[in-house]
Amino acid sequence: MSRKRIIKSIEEKYLARSLDFVEKVFTEYDCEKEGKKVRALVEEIRSKKYYLPELELVMTDENDAILGYAMFSRFHIERKYENELLLLSPVAVKTELQRQHISKELIESGFERAKTMGFKAVLVEGNPKNYNPRGFVTSADYGILASPKIHLPHINCLMIKELEDGALEKMSGTVDYSFYDALS
Repeated sequence: MSRKRIIKSIEEKYLARSLDFVEKVFTEYDCEKEGKKVRALVEEIRSKKYYLPELELVMTDENDAILGYAMFSRFHIERKYENELLLLSPVAVKTELQRQHISKELIESGFERAKTMGFKAVLVEGNPKNYNPRGFVTSADYGILASPKIHLPHINCLMIKELEDGALEKMSGTVDYSFYDALS
């Protein structure tokens, strides 16, 4: 049975439901502690100046059930680029619907929306196999490095994508998440 997929910016009615959704997906994928950590991150991003409700996306079906979620928020590197750079985190897809292009559709919708808002690049931490097909490349290749406090499984796990050609030629520095309590 094929489901209708609708992507939209977060609305009041999805605020609490999306928190429960993200926590459940990450708990099922990893563990309860990780689910709570990711939920806390979403709550924290929503409470800070980097939050962009128009780039907090949900995908729902025809019955308004959440199928997927992606959050893009402003980000800075060494207090620079906050009007040009976005962080993509978290991305979650209902466990039984994974590998059905839901995250792809959400992320690519986010790219289009971000471009129209004037953002130049998107940073993400994760598995390169999941993000390289979306155009992400290793950020270290552009002089954008993880701080020593960020414990990456591999240098390739911190990635960046240009939304505007040549944008990465003007960006460099050390990525630090210390302004987010949920990540420290």
